[in-house]
This record gives sequence, C-alpha cells and structure tokens, in this order.
Amino acid sequence: MYESPYRSPFVLHDDGPNAPLEHQRTISRLTVELGVLFYHKQAIRLEPLPETPLSEGPGHSVPDVLLFDNQAEKTRIIIEVSNNRGFDADLRKIIRLIEEDDYGILEGFVYNYKTRAWLRYRKGDSGAATESSYSELMGVDMGGMV
Repeated sequence: MYESPYRSPFVLHDDGPNAPLEHQRTISRLTVELGVLFYHKQAIRLEPLPETPLSEGPGHSVPDVLLFDNQAEKTRIIIEVSNNRGFDADLRKIIRLIEEDDYGILEGFVYNYKTRAWLRYRKGDSGAATESSYSELMGVDMGGMV
C-alpha cells in the first residue's frame, strides 16, 4: 500500500516563496512597471525578471527582482524587497553579491515596504549605500512604482 510522504492530504508541496502578501505585491508592481518600460516602450534595455536565480543550476542566489542585459548575458541590477527585520541583512546580501561574486551586477537596491525607504548600492561604493530609488544604469526612478 502506498503511503504519502506528506503529513496533510491538503499540502502537496511547500517549496515556494514564504513571503507576506505585501512583499509579493511589491515584486509584482516593480516587475510590471519595469516590464512596461522594457517590453512596450523600449525605454530601458534591461529585462525585469521576478525571483530568478543569478545563474543556471542549483546554489545561486535568487533576488526578488533582477534586471538582465540580454546582449551581455549578465544580470546588471538586483532588487531586494524587505521589511524592517530583514532590511539590514538584505543590504549586506546585495553588497556581497555585487562586490564578491562575479555575476556582472553593477547596481543593487533594497526597498522596505513597511517604511517605503530605498537604499542603492553601486559596484565600487566601498560598502556605503545611498538613500535613493534612482537607477543610474536605467535612468529610472523606481520610487513611484511601489
């Protein structure tokens, strides 16, 4: 007789994002707004992708939103959506990914959906983030998108 490995007959998989609704809503809004600029208006050259690994295969970080340069085949911008508890950890993660790993990331952002605060970090900023929602790479201020 077959026995299900799951404790509840109602739960088949629990391997998706375990984030609050506001977190997922913010990711969606950023992806849609940036998607309009990329797909419809051709106003930016970086393609926005939600919750996509930085490289193929297992073991790569998955930012909330990444902006991919299809010509260079590299991620150029990453965005983490956070709250008060995770904000500092997400900033450290962005700095590490930009400065230590070779993914080609040039700019990173952390957005706190509780306080509506943005921080930007650019490659070479020596660990110091700036309060800004403006992407110099895209020439776009993302503050009004969320």
